[in-house]
Amino acid sequence: MQTLSTLLKVVEEFQVKTLKGHTAPVNSVSFSPDGKTLASGANENTVKLWDINSGKEIKILKGHTDSVNSVSFSPDGKILASASSDKTVKLWDLNTGREIKTLIGHTEHVTSVSFSPNGKS
Repeated sequence: MQTLSTLLKVVEEFQVKTLKGHTAPVNSVSFSPDGKTLASGANENTVKLWDINSGKEIKILKGHTDSVNSVSFSPDGKILASASSDKTVKLWDLNTGREIKTLIGHTEHVTSVSFSPNGKS
């Protein structure tokens, strides 16, 4: 019990902001390479982009038909990948908020997504 109490104190002490906007559980978050934006993927089938400094929602990326399980920024911060229970991975242009491509072929939920360090694969 002492360990849990200490952990809660640490969390409360270092909590910077609470970002409110999703209406369902959030499954994944990722910071942009420049540290200015946070992406969050949730069970409401959306990805939200947040301004870290203000805590305000910047964009909502819509296109998945089931829960978003994982989000990842490309190393240059221009593209976001999202993995979903709809069995797809989507690539998003972060300047426009538009979907660039949908990767299909998975036969089950896609639970994780990541870019290679060089951003090419």
